[in-house]
Amino acid sequence: MAISKIGSKALVDCSVAATDIADGSITAAKLAGSIANAKLANSSITVNGTSVSLGASGSIPAVSWQSVITADGSTATSAVAGNGYFIDTTSNAHTINLPGSPSAGDTIAIKDYAGTFGTNNLTIGRNGNNIQGVANDSLISTNRASIILVYSDATKGWLYTVESNVADLQKSFFITATGGTVTTTGDYKIHTFTGDGCFVVSCAGGIGVGPNTVDYLVVAGGGSGGSLGGGGGAGGYRESHSTPVSGCYSASPLANPTGLTISATTYPITVGGGGAGTNSGYRGTSGSNSIFSTITSAGGGAGGAHNPSPAPNNREGLPGGSGGGGGLNSNPTSLAGTGNTPPTSPPQGNSGGAGNNFSPGEAGGGGGGATAAGTASQPAADGGPGGNGATTSISGSPTTYAGGGGGGGRSDPAGSPGSVAGTGGTGGGGSGIVPAGTSNPGTANTGGGGGGSGYSNPPGTVSTSTGGNGGKGIVIIRYKFQ
Repeated sequence: MAISKIGSKALVDCSVAATDIADGSITAAKLAGSIANAKLANSSITVNGTSVSLGASGSIPAVSWQSVITADGSTATSAVAGNGYFIDTTSNAHTINLPGSPSAGDTIAIKDYAGTFGTNNLTIGRNGNNIQGVANDSLISTNRASIILVYSDATKGWLYTVESNVADLQKSFFITATGGTVTTTGDYKIHTFTGDGCFVVSCAGGIGVGPNTVDYLVVAGGGSGGSLGGGGGAGGYRESHSTPVSGCYSASPLANPTGLTISATTYPITVGGGGAGTNSGYRGTSGSNSIFSTITSAGGGAGGAHNPSPAPNNREGLPGGSGGGGGLNSNPTSLAGTGNTPPTSPPQGNSGGAGNNFSPGEAGGGGGGATAAGTASQPAADGGPGGNGATTSISGSPTTYAGGGGGGGRSDPAGSPGSVAGTGGTGGGGSGIVPAGTSNPGTANTGGGGGGSGYSNPPGTVSTSTGGNGGKGIVIIRYKFQ
């Protein structure tokens, strides 16, 4: 039977005030049952913008979804923890940067709004924190992708807790660098250094398909020709042509099949200078080394000369990347300098040719080149040709480097047999001369050896007979950038 009154007071809706009920006068047994939601001022609660009725079941949304972001190709989105982002890349790619100072449990959700991430990709910027334990951004490149990232800690950073229609989440990085003169051929960057500088690597690649290997050409400075002497040796030639980097260009037969693995740092580049020519019957000057990272090419050896002073071996060519040719000699033979000194594999050069005394004259040997030795001087006082250099298309077009200088010859008074100077080797080698004078230099930035100068009577012309300068070297670096 329903209670209709308390004491003498009839019960009607809202007729019992709190003051009519003494503290503790209603026992728990009298409160059995439930109060209808309609009798409450609020019958639901709102969580992250979603209304949930009292007494209903459901889950609390992890994120608050924001209005659609239309990518404009230039403006990045700065994500806020707890938010979800619909991103429309119909016309442009887009970048969304994660929070820079997240806390454990912070959540970001992303949805491909128009199903176009495969055409215009989404980059997720890590903003200083790891993603999946790696210090790299992520690239989303599959249509209709949906992902949720939750921050864990400094070690793993942001972790993907939900992945739908997502392929490889790790962005593939390529090498990014500056320095030298930069040109592009297809998917490859080429940095050419004709003088000292720095190759500055800001991103070394190595994730996904992005290689962290570069190919290189390092050519040292050529040696100068001797005065009344042999041709200068070419600068040492070192090249790589590796499978992951090559890009289908033709390299020389001297190319190493293994490129150079790099890191994000600054690499000083040294481009060796050519040796300076000398006169008065003295031996020439060797070229200087060229250096890139662990790759050093040795300067070309100087060409030998005619005079036996200041020491008997003044007539001998010097060793180097390629050796210098032997000088004009009144003795049977002037020795040539050895090449590939110090030794490398593949060899960086070849030996020069000997200078000889032929009745009634004498001549200098040719300097060594990258692919061939210099030739010894010939009868009739003919100078020996310089050794040929090596041809590569690492720069984008076929170019030959590191040719040896030609030997000088002798011109005696009328009635004596004439002589022919040695030609310079292909790849910048300077030709020798007959009679006395200033010989031909090696070509700049090829590492070519200078030509040897000739001899003529009367002997007073010796002081004006100057060997040709060696050619300066070059360094070229090539890598895949996209």
